[in-house]
Amino acid sequence: MNNIQKSEKTTYRPKHTPDYFTYRPCKQKLRKIMPVYILGIESSCDDTSAAVIRDNVILSNIIANQQVHSAFGGVVPELASRAHQQNIIPVIHEAIRQAGISKHQLGAVAFTRGPGLLGSLLVGTSFAKAFALSLDIPLIEIDHMQAHILAHFIQQDDGSRQLPEFPFLCLTVSGGHTQIVRVNNYFDMQVIGRTIDDAAGEAFDKAAKIMGLPYPGGPLIDKFGKDGNSEAFRFSKPSIPSLDYSFSGLKTSFLYFLRDRLKEDKGFIETNKADLCASIQHAIISTLMDKLMLAVEQTGIRQVAIAGGVSANSSLRETMLKLERSGHFKAFIPEFRYSTDNAAMIAVAGYFRFLEGRFSDLSLAPYSR
Repeated sequence: MNNIQKSEKTTYRPKHTPDYFTYRPCKQKLRKIMPVYILGIESSCDDTSAAVIRDNVILSNIIANQQVHSAFGGVVPELASRAHQQNIIPVIHEAIRQAGISKHQLGAVAFTRGPGLLGSLLVGTSFAKAFALSLDIPLIEIDHMQAHILAHFIQQDDGSRQLPEFPFLCLTVSGGHTQIVRVNNYFDMQVIGRTIDDAAGEAFDKAAKIMGLPYPGGPLIDKFGKDGNSEAFRFSKPSIPSLDYSFSGLKTSFLYFLRDRLKEDKGFIETNKADLCASIQHAIISTLMDKLMLAVEQTGIRQVAIAGGVSANSSLRETMLKLERSGHFKAFIPEFRYSTDNAAMIAVAGYFRFLEGRFSDLSLAPYSR
């Protein structure tokens, strides 16, 4: 089994640790005696985001989307990094303003080190280093996939939100990743299942592209599928051992199915758009759920969460709730605004690393995988 990438503890520490913390070298811990404010920065793909957190309560979460990629049918890395350079300063300024604090109240800067697009990550990493150095506060690197999972620990201001208990399982699904993760604590996460080829989000987007839908296609399949019959068409599902996934065969099955139908009827896609979207969505989600239920059976863990961009899919959310009502497990579903890439999840992950004194060195570089 492989673990999600963990960063090594480093020796970097700012000269002036904020007055409301006392450092305990013997246990490498920070004892919090007043609230801590942390700035989170996310720039792994095509969204520039900044958030401010007070302990584990989000005060602001600003996201600047990049519309330029829609004309190309996918994210263009060079254009993404240029847009991040334009967006990062105003986004961070607005996040601090909406949080109602001064930048001098910040206790640390947390940022996405990887995985993601290297050019995009370089923008966020470079800014985070410079900002932390200028304020003489700790710098905290965050793994993007860990952050998606830790978004479940964002609390309401009144402390009313129910949080998962360790250990729990988390299905992390996005355009680049599909994993089943056993979460033992905030930073002990074991990947027990993963895709061997395409990710679930990639399968959604490729199916949408085959049907001629604009980028990003996943949300459009979700939208049109609500009016369709999920049993209208059947597509071959992969047979992969253990808890691993495969979506390349499903994508190919969908492609060949449409190719053959279009030979008979050139208007087949437009006439059957809703049913096609509902059917391919059902095939992807049922594939996800089959392995997730197997993981529940094998581990005996009955607390199950979903995370990542595809966790915003309405059908996936409904399926999780149905399984919870049937008594299979207790489901944890992130708020919609914390499902896709956002800095709030980076900030909350940074908060837990801050409490353990896991600071990062200024010499670090981002990683793409």
